[in-house]
Amino acid sequence: MSSQQVSTRIAKLSPSETLAMSQRSSELKAQGVDVINLSVGEPDFFTPDHIKAAARKAIDDNFSFYSPVSGYPDLRKAIVEKLKRDNGLEYTPAQIVVSNGAKQSVCNALLCIVNPGDEVIVPAPYWVSYVEMVKLAEGKNVVVSAGIEQDFKITPVQLEAAITPRTRALILCSPSNPTGSVYSREELRGLAAVLARHPNIIVLADEIYEHINYVGRHESIAQFPEIRDRVVVVNGVSKAYAMTGWRIGFLAAPEWIAKACSKLQGQYTSGPSSISQKAAVAAFAGPQDCVEEMRKAFQRRRDLVVELCGEIPGLKANVPEGAFYLFPECDAYFGKSAEGRKVENAADLAMYLLETAHVATVGGAAFGAPNCIRLSYATSDENLVEAFARLKKALAALH
Repeated sequence: MSSQQVSTRIAKLSPSETLAMSQRSSELKAQGVDVINLSVGEPDFFTPDHIKAAARKAIDDNFSFYSPVSGYPDLRKAIVEKLKRDNGLEYTPAQIVVSNGAKQSVCNALLCIVNPGDEVIVPAPYWVSYVEMVKLAEGKNVVVSAGIEQDFKITPVQLEAAITPRTRALILCSPSNPTGSVYSREELRGLAAVLARHPNIIVLADEIYEHINYVGRHESIAQFPEIRDRVVVVNGVSKAYAMTGWRIGFLAAPEWIAKACSKLQGQYTSGPSSISQKAAVAAFAGPQDCVEEMRKAFQRRRDLVVELCGEIPGLKANVPEGAFYLFPECDAYFGKSAEGRKVENAADLAMYLLETAHVATVGGAAFGAPNCIRLSYATSDENLVEAFARLKKALAALH
């Protein structure tokens, strides 16, 4: 064995396609190219002032020491109150674990419940990191595909068909990254009825896009009493409060899972940033009008990109009900060429659009949907209008 050989665990992992495209667009920008980046899942707003003020106060008040592994008591209490206020869910602080972003919360939960060979049902299209985290936990991904014709949402029949005696978990993301699809209460009720018949399955509900919702109140699968004690709710401050860089996420879970996650986190990161936690208290407990202002802006942009996408022949999109992504089918362009380069798949198309139109997108294969492409509309209206004009021109050149 070579001394430079990485572990099998790491060798099996795929690099993040979204981060790779973002890096490539940054490199082009550094060369002076005017790139419009629609590849990154990040609000373009600044963190609201009252949250920044809380962070400054925390620095002045010398919150510069290690924080408790599961998070400060006042933050866990604020999260409990948020879950009751926004979701009608009852938790205790002992059921909350605060982590370095919702990403760590998802990974913590999987590492704590999945044994080697356990199956994890992952509806596709899925967020790129889910399947990689299941690999880290030495579980087996069971991918259930839901196409544009069913609004990218799996049905109870599909869920039942995917369950085997080895099924340990279901990962459910609503509102969804990468599709923007939102499960309704009735749709969740149907899935919960299936899960109620299989008492060994844990549901990992990723609700990080909860507040970026264009169809009314967010619905959580944790609301159904028949499966409530098997649901892990994951959320955080990144998307709703424009706090991606602050790195604060949390999970709310049955106490045995929360204890396990705290035990795991205690060995490999300890508690998250003390200053960020104090900022998060202000986010959850403070005024919420900033959340609604950003949601309205995202909804306006959603309407804009759906209209602009509809003007490009060959792109077929649904109308996203949440998050800030458009996920059109683009396979009408596969096999076509321009300027001596041939587009064989969505990754080729994304690279062609980056290098020709100078618009960064992400190919759908990384999301389990190889005939689609993901565009983030978390940028200004002006950027979106210009980006779609460039896309239209570059795609029209393919023959």
